[in-house]
Amino acid sequence: MNLYDETKFIMKQNNIVANKNLGQNFLIDEDIVNNIVSAAELTQEDLVIEIGPGLGNLTKKLLEKAGKVICIELDLKMVKLLSNRFKLYKNFEIINDDVLKVDLKKIIDESKTDKIKNAKIVANLPYYITTPIIMKLLEDKLDIQSIIVMIQKEVAERLAERPGGKESGSITYAIWYYTEPEIILEVPNSSFIPEPKVQSAVIKFNILSEPRIKLYNETMFFKVIKAAFMQKRKTLVNALTNAGIFKNREEAINCLGKLGIDEKIRGEKLTLEQYNEITKMII
Repeated sequence: MNLYDETKFIMKQNNIVANKNLGQNFLIDEDIVNNIVSAAELTQEDLVIEIGPGLGNLTKKLLEKAGKVICIELDLKMVKLLSNRFKLYKNFEIINDDVLKVDLKKIIDESKTDKIKNAKIVANLPYYITTPIIMKLLEDKLDIQSIIVMIQKEVAERLAERPGGKESGSITYAIWYYTEPEIILEVPNSSFIPEPKVQSAVIKFNILSEPRIKLYNETMFFKVIKAAFMQKRKTLVNALTNAGIFKNREEAINCLGKLGIDEKIRGEKLTLEQYNEITKMII
């Protein structure tokens, strides 16, 4: 039985219909599943936290490769299905909760043993909540090696864009500060039931052992970047002034001038290092 037929059988047997409110699309392409697992480079020393396992098509492969798999699933129907489907697997655990409310650091710390030494995140994220989840994974500064997520292709391209690139957004700077991003593969709509209206892609974030640069003040650094992108069409001077980062335009122009930055530049054109120098001038 191929993965498509198996998925249809599981859905029918359990009276499952994809929940649009939760952004559910079930992966039915076995090649994509295998490529995701291969990209995770799993061993028996690895703990995998899978966010949004759905029917468990990816979970099954993860359980075969990893030392332990902890699934975090909000939909109670899926929790019951997965608990039954994988009840014979000793390395399987499931948590019925919203990942944004879960203490992932505690879960990882309590899962580490003499046998389980590393932690990795694998997720097929609902498109509507992609950014908050990725930011939580980064800002919580978890003891993990990598994050592999399937997300909307357009978002993946923005996340993988280097700071200063034409597709960069405020989250781009956080991604490059904490990780080395890499788009692994593109995923056609036909790889899911039901088919989503947008293209998907799998992106891997290799967590850096140390952040890419040493910041003068991390809180202010990200506050400045957020302010710069709140009004993306405006110049950096106007955006930072309107956000209250600077008292007035003259102060903003003076700051940029001392750093050799054109006063007409827009926020997405700056590098991590330039935002860090602006931060130094403010604090």
